[in-house]
Amino acid sequence: MSHYDENKDDTAGHGPLGKIGDHQLSSAAIQTQCQSEHDREIPEVDLMSPLTLRGVTFRNRIAMSPMCMYSAEDGFANDFHLVHLGSRAIGGLGLVVVEATAVTAEGRISPGDMGIWKDEHIEPLARIARFVEMQGAIPGIQLAHAGRKASCDAPWKGGGSLKTPAEGGWSVIGPSPLPFYADDPVPTPMSETDIEECIEAWEAAARRALNAGFKMIELHAAHGYLMHEFLSPLSNHRTDSYGGSLANRTRLLLRVAKDLRDIIPSELPFFVRISATDWVEGGWDMEQSIILCRELKLLGVDLIDVSSGGVIPDARIPVAKGYQVQFAQRIRDEAQIRTGGVGLITDTQYADEIITGGQADLVFIGRELLREPYWALKAQHALAIEPEWPIQYGYAVKRRAK
Repeated sequence: MSHYDENKDDTAGHGPLGKIGDHQLSSAAIQTQCQSEHDREIPEVDLMSPLTLRGVTFRNRIAMSPMCMYSAEDGFANDFHLVHLGSRAIGGLGLVVVEATAVTAEGRISPGDMGIWKDEHIEPLARIARFVEMQGAIPGIQLAHAGRKASCDAPWKGGGSLKTPAEGGWSVIGPSPLPFYADDPVPTPMSETDIEECIEAWEAAARRALNAGFKMIELHAAHGYLMHEFLSPLSNHRTDSYGGSLANRTRLLLRVAKDLRDIIPSELPFFVRISATDWVEGGWDMEQSIILCRELKLLGVDLIDVSSGGVIPDARIPVAKGYQVQFAQRIRDEAQIRTGGVGLITDTQYADEIITGGQADLVFIGRELLREPYWALKAQHALAIEPEWPIQYGYAVKRRAK
């Protein structure tokens, strides 16, 4: 039993009747015993249970996944982002994570990506963090670099590669000269100097995120972006100390994770999002993920946000309800670290079962929160809990219900 497993009973090794000798149990004792055994079947932790990581308490186990909105200009958060993210905080979530936020201008997926590569980005982000926290949710931010998948158009414009400055594009970098799509620009292989500059950019971004008031920082190492590109043998063909062996391919992520953990105050949690598998033979896989997550735990990472795929365009992914939760459970069990489950989680009962069954410690919800900003409040109602409406709404809603 792991030290963090809140769903297990702590009385292992003690008989259910205690030390009663040869005395006969009274009917009252038997009644108490039966009730106790029944209570053992009731999970101590469910979807609405608070979760405390270091000095931060999430009011429930529901988190908003970082989702790119492609609506920033020069990296600046704007009113759209405030309303978009603030609405989900009002909607009762425990954690609201700002979308993949680029640590360099060249690290954006698209020209519309959020950014945190200069000090001027801090205050617009701070406005969001302040409002989210005022509504009772924890404000988090995901720090990212798109690597070879940078310089693309917005998805509603086709999402294709922006190949020239005239199109609004820029040069892309990666661990090796291997484009994502065959007709994409070939990324410039990163020199050791480029790597050091990228590490410095992540460190500066983390400091800015803290100055903006975020209470959780997540490092993006999934979905085929730069960190994942170094991890996967499919995108990393280097022959230096950052390629080849598992130790070499994980070197960049572990270096950045260590540096960020040193920067982030000890009372604030630090998450890492990974793709647990590339879904392709010879790629990144679960066994490597478990080894990596053990190392990340030793560095002080508090939770692994477990996703999958994204490093190559033609992987055959068996997308279905909760298809990635199995990975979160394996990492939780075998790496002995808290995890977040994500992937087509849409209904309350299933989300609750993920937590009560010990498969993950947080449930990350994405597109379903685009459809329903008040998903968490409705989940409270579905679980027969009085919804914690904001006071500005609650007095009217509850009065109508009467």
